[in-house]
Amino acid sequence: MSFWSTLFRKSSSNALDRLVYRLDGTTSASGVHVNETNAMRVAAVYSCVRVIAETIGSLPLNMYRRLDDGGRERAATHPLQILLHDRPNPWQTAQEFREMLTEHALLRGAGYAFINWRSRESNIVDELIPLNPDRVQVEQMPDMSLRYTVTTQVGAQIPVAAEDIFTVRYRSRDGLQPVGVIDSGRDAIGVAYATQEYAGRFYRNDATPGVVLKHPGKLSKEAAERVKDNWNNVYSGVGNTRRTALLEEGMAIERLTLSADDSQFLETRQFQRSEIAGLFRVPPHMIGDLSRATFSNIEQQGLEFLSYCILPWITRWEQSIVRDLVTAPNIYFPKLSPEAILRAD
Repeated sequence: MSFWSTLFRKSSSNALDRLVYRLDGTTSASGVHVNETNAMRVAAVYSCVRVIAETIGSLPLNMYRRLDDGGRERAATHPLQILLHDRPNPWQTAQEFREMLTEHALLRGAGYAFINWRSRESNIVDELIPLNPDRVQVEQMPDMSLRYTVTTQVGAQIPVAAEDIFTVRYRSRDGLQPVGVIDSGRDAIGVAYATQEYAGRFYRNDATPGVVLKHPGKLSKEAAERVKDNWNNVYSGVGNTRRTALLEEGMAIERLTLSADDSQFLETRQFQRSEIAGLFRVPPHMIGDLSRATFSNIEQQGLEFLSYCILPWITRWEQSIVRDLVTAPNIYFPKLSPEAILRAD
């Protein structure tokens, strides 16, 4: 049965049970459950993913023909040229498609698309349909070939041959199961997420450490609750910061915790931002961290970003296209051109 004819077929009773959704994530050392969704709420992670995906998406991608003299010429009439350069499917541009699959590969370890072949022999592909990587499973068959299983939103599990799947893989420990940055840097991202959540609560609660209101006498339970509620209503929240407090009946204020400066809260957030940038191999200044940027080193960092971060992704994309889409790689080949980044220093 074809991919499309089984797309909305009713699932078997245990189809959803067999599919491993990576939605809950696993617990990091900080106690935070880290998955791809909440990791993107960390500003440093979002910035790193964005700068890599947008850069790969914006690079010109063209098909070329090898010449007998060792040179090359652009293959403007090649069937893959329009698909890869302009529009891989009816609803996405080439940049949107490459950004999406690069983001999937960064976070989940691999980006997948279904290849809708018109003619495999003629190397004609009608469209590339992006797939949710959480719903794609890969297994190795007895003959060592790969088989993919795609689970639709209605729970139908569709076996798909390897030649019908386009894959951009980031890392893998066994050559099959993808490993993303989230898997490798879960603890660092968990700490960053925890400190970011703490920052939100810190400012929501008046940007001031907790206090104890001391009364010289004894208050009933109802009176104590009333005093606490009145205090929170009047003095809690960023909008009420530094308002003058009026205490009666001999009440006094006693602070319980250290200030953010004393606990080196800002330094912790700065360190986590730099550590996450290292996980993605993105220069810190490209995600807004200018603490160590100078006029003399920022250009060199830009070149290192191209050499050590973007170049491996260019190679991944080019080799994935040759492996999955080009039927005559000895004649035709794709090229992502980084020259667009080097137009100005």
